Amino acid sequence: MTNLTDWLPTTRKEMDLREWECADVILFSGDAYVDHPAFGAAVIGRLLEAEGLRVCIVPQPDWHGDFRDFKKLGRPRLFFGISPGCMDSMVNKYTAARRLRSEDAYSPDGRHNLRPEYPTIVYTDILRKIYPDVPIVLGGIEASLRRVMHYDYWQERFRPSILCDCDADLITYGMGEKPTLELVRLLTEAINDAHPLLHYNENGEACITRKVLREVAMELPQTVWLCKKEDIPGGIREDDIVLHSYEDCLKQPRLHAENFRHIEEESNNIHAQRLLAPSPLPLWGSATFPPTRRSKARPQRGSGEGAFIVVNPPYPPLTSEELDQSFDLPYTRLPHPKYNGKRIPAYEMIKFSVTLHRGCFGGCAFCTISAHQGKFIVSRSKESILREVKAITKMPDFKGYLSDLGGPSANMYMMRGKRQEMCEKCKRPSCIHPAICPNLNGDHRPLLDIYRTVDKLPGIKKSFIGSGVRYDMLLHDWKDEALNGAAREYTRELITKHVSGRLKVAPEHTSDAVLNIMRKPSFSLFRQFKSIFDTTCRKAGLRLQLIPYFISSHPGCTVRDMADLAAITKQMNYKLEQVQDFTPTPLTVSTTCWATGYHPYTLQPIYSAKTPQEKHEQNKFFFWYKKD
Repeated sequence: MTNLTDWLPTTRKEMDLREWECADVILFSGDAYVDHPAFGAAVIGRLLEAEGLRVCIVPQPDWHGDFRDFKKLGRPRLFFGISPGCMDSMVNKYTAARRLRSEDAYSPDGRHNLRPEYPTIVYTDILRKIYPDVPIVLGGIEASLRRVMHYDYWQERFRPSILCDCDADLITYGMGEKPTLELVRLLTEAINDAHPLLHYNENGEACITRKVLREVAMELPQTVWLCKKEDIPGGIREDDIVLHSYEDCLKQPRLHAENFRHIEEESNNIHAQRLLAPSPLPLWGSATFPPTRRSKARPQRGSGEGAFIVVNPPYPPLTSEELDQSFDLPYTRLPHPKYNGKRIPAYEMIKFSVTLHRGCFGGCAFCTISAHQGKFIVSRSKESILREVKAITKMPDFKGYLSDLGGPSANMYMMRGKRQEMCEKCKRPSCIHPAICPNLNGDHRPLLDIYRTVDKLPGIKKSFIGSGVRYDMLLHDWKDEALNGAAREYTRELITKHVSGRLKVAPEHTSDAVLNIMRKPSFSLFRQFKSIFDTTCRKAGLRLQLIPYFISSHPGCTVRDMADLAAITKQMNYKLEQVQDFTPTPLTVSTTCWATGYHPYTLQPIYSAKTPQEKHEQNKFFFWYKKD
């Protein structure tokens, strides 16, 4: 049995049940509140709760009318946090053709009207009007991928950092556990030290103000700030990377391509440098631009210069112990009781799945994982994974089938550099493209051990692998027969024991030239893997399908490339189903190519199909078997 107090409070009534007069942190989420480690707001909320803080979550507040959802819990002592959702709000809402998707997977009953476009901006604007002096901290993928200048496909233009579009105080980018915990520590110290700029509420409790936040936290790693040049902590240092300005990039898009390489490299660098990006002054005007003690002057509205986006270097990746702590928090693993009788599609998909690791060293050009989670793999301990699986077996509607034991990529668990000192100096965005790094330890035995141990647990009938499998790592010659044997053994066990009818993999294209731009392996490896798959199924007497994913209109892809793709896949007896048209999303190599016309690493011109007609012409080659 669960009680209402098993979830973090979402209403004043639920706060009263805990006898709270005031919350320390209030999180506004664009998703429904599911108390599960796959939902970001729940993770940060539980993390802060474990630190002894009073944390509330306001899921999918009504942004129309009198804004009562933004007022109902009052002012927090530390800050408002905004987590717009597990997916980018615009990707979640619209297809590549800018058509409304059939449902919002993170809303009850898939409803579309519970989340605005760009909730980060909408929620911030409302909170700032109601609480002009309360700090607002942005997190989640929407703000993380818009932390610097980016191309917005839905507005069809370049945008500056999202901090220029809404009056928030800072962004914690990437996976937010470490910067959030350190931020709370700094703010708690400011309260304990009776900082002179604190605010005191009607209960006499000290509250953080925007000025206090800027005084104590501007050098916090893995955060992004907007400030005037003279307010950059320590000034512009010799080791800072000063990017081309927003205005210069608008005039010469090639400069934005140059910027992007620095942004991607420093996002995946253990010893990263600070990035400074000259930026336009905020669009929300000068009236609320937060001054510091060093500068009482306020910037003039409409000026095209005078501000800087400061991107502090990221923290090192979490340790396995730290990641375990995040997953071992007391989640109910259930939607909040307010959703009783309603279906939340994303929850239904992951409710019986287990995440084994974080990060991905694939570095695919169109993927945002490395920009948000990073390329370094952080794996959970076997003990933590088994604790979660055992908790799932006790859920009342569990029938014995795990839908996924995976991660961003299914088969990267426990993989890392053999010599970490080499990894600390490396700036390669991918550990496996253009070739697999000889320093990478590609041992599949720890993952096989997880599969076998899980399958022996009472209550488990079968575990499936729903995450994408990197077959290039299964076919690679590791120069070590033990690793090669483990890869063959993993392949055989994956196919014979962990496929629920269909195994989905992502060759993405048949053209090696396009695949090279995508940072994907040659299509010949897919042919090789398909041969192994078919042979294994035949020997085991299994009737399984290998389902490939493909992308059209990716930068570098021409109509001829798509015609070849259609011919090749037809020859292989595929009638393609799992296909998509390339959608430019912020902060990826592919989007930079698409928007600027230049590849950020070669700075050579690159073709992209951009108009709806060009994109449709490429996409229709997938469906050669349809009469229309």
